[in-house]
Amino acid sequence: MRILFITSNRIGDAVQSTGILSALIERHPGAEITVAAGAVCASLFEAVPGLQRLLPMKKRKRAGHWRDLWWQCVDTRWDLVVDLRASKFSWTVLCRRSLTVTSKLDDEPRVLELARLIGEEANPPAPTIWLTATHEQAALEAIPGGPPVLAVGPTANWIGKTWMPERFVDLVRRLTGPDGPLHGGRLAVFGAPGEETQAAALLDALPATRTIDLVGKADLLKTAACLKRCAFFVGNDSGLMHMSAAMGVPTLGLFGPSSERRYGPWGDHCGFVRTPESLDEIISQPGYHHTLPKSWMTNLQTDSVEKAALALMQRLNVGSAVQR
Repeated sequence: MRILFITSNRIGDAVQSTGILSALIERHPGAEITVAAGAVCASLFEAVPGLQRLLPMKKRKRAGHWRDLWWQCVDTRWDLVVDLRASKFSWTVLCRRSLTVTSKLDDEPRVLELARLIGEEANPPAPTIWLTATHEQAALEAIPGGPPVLAVGPTANWIGKTWMPERFVDLVRRLTGPDGPLHGGRLAVFGAPGEETQAAALLDALPATRTIDLVGKADLLKTAACLKRCAFFVGNDSGLMHMSAAMGVPTLGLFGPSSERRYGPWGDHCGFVRTPESLDEIISQPGYHHTLPKSWMTNLQTDSVEKAALALMQRLNVGSAVQR
């Protein structure tokens, strides 16, 4: 069984697609898997069971990345091609069966929409990220045993979705302070290369002995393994948020100019809090444009995020037990 799985360019979208890939692998034991993904997120799939080839798609002019993919796939007769980019690629290669996303329904979760593609909408498979022992060991070295770790993702792919750094600092001090559920805990700050400036204030929020700087210092699978070792994650709507949820970490996502219904972190261990304004109210404001270099999260107060975090922690029994 040869399966070609064509997934997204962005990390968050790619993570959300892993649930149906996992379901297909379970349905077809021993299948030979080829994954084509955007160059930024391709490494997420390095440890997929049965992986034969990983094909990073680096965007090129005049759809050159699609021609590159075609040349790498045309000589294979595929049993199944799954195309999550709504392209006509499956028409150009030999395949017995194809599944292609043909529409995007913004009024339902993306995970549910993808599950419908493979007939699993009644029980949508949760996103997952596959790790190796090497990644697990690297995470143990980065986050050794000790007090519990609060993970924070203060960045996003667009500044409009980012909460203010000073409010993240305030929240961290409340949650790890003497009266917080993670009192005495450590802080791990996550981010991509180039996002160090945005994360700097957070790394100064606690004594250096209680902070772990993972901004630009880990590839995607090491990052996932490090997230797995954390007690709780709070962060903007981002790929990190979806990675945290996929690793089973209690995850709180912060939303403003994006849809929590469509892109909220998936699972019973997750929650969200958004600005007082709805998405429609934000994007209908005079002067709104998604390219403006400003945050649309300014009305989300620390008290609201703390309340949501405490409620999720209480429901999931997240506390200050020592981590091993």
